[in-house]
Amino acid sequence: MQAILRLDLAGQPRGWLTLQEAISAYARGDVVYGIGDSLPPVFGGIQRLTGLRSTIEVQPIIATEGRIFDAFTPPLCNRTLFRRDDHRCLYCGVQGSRSHLTRDHVLPASRGGTDKWENVVAACKRCNWQKDNKTPEEAHMPLLAIPFRPNPFEWHFLAKDRVLADQMDYLSQQFRADRDWAH
Repeated sequence: MQAILRLDLAGQPRGWLTLQEAISAYARGDVVYGIGDSLPPVFGGIQRLTGLRSTIEVQPIIATEGRIFDAFTPPLCNRTLFRRDDHRCLYCGVQGSRSHLTRDHVLPASRGGTDKWENVVAACKRCNWQKDNKTPEEAHMPLLAIPFRPNPFEWHFLAKDRVLADQMDYLSQQFRADRDWAH
C-alpha cells in the first residue's frame, strides 16, 4: 500500500501516513494543502438520499493542521543507517545485505563514543572485527566517507522503501548534496 508524506504547515516532513490515515485526515478537514498528482480515487459508500457514490482523491504529499516544530532529530536505526551508507562497508567499500553489515562506532563506545549519526557507520562484520576497539586511524582503516546526520528530508527518504516520484521530487530538493542512494 502506498504511503503518503505528511508535512507540517511550514512544509517540513513530519512522517508517513497510510492511505487510510490520509483519507481520515481529508475527511476531518485537517488537510490544508496537497502537492503532486492525485492518486487513483478511493471509493466509499453510496449516499442513501442521492444514490451517488462518494469518492476521495488523495495527493501523495499533504500538509495537515497542527503545530510547527523547529527541531527534528532523525531516529537512528540500522535500517536507515545502512541505507545512508548505501549498504556499503565504509572501511573496505564492499556492498552487502543487512545481514552482512553491522553498526560500527567510529570512536568506540567503550572509549566514550556516542551512538549518534556522526559517530556510526555501516561496516561489514570482518572490518568491524578487525577494527576492534580502535579508532580508524589506530587500526589503519581510513573511512571512505564521513558519517553525517541526515536532515529531515533525507531521513524521510531513507526511512521508506517505496517513494513516489512527486515525493522524491519534493524531498530531494532539500538534500544537502547529490547522494548516490537518491537516484
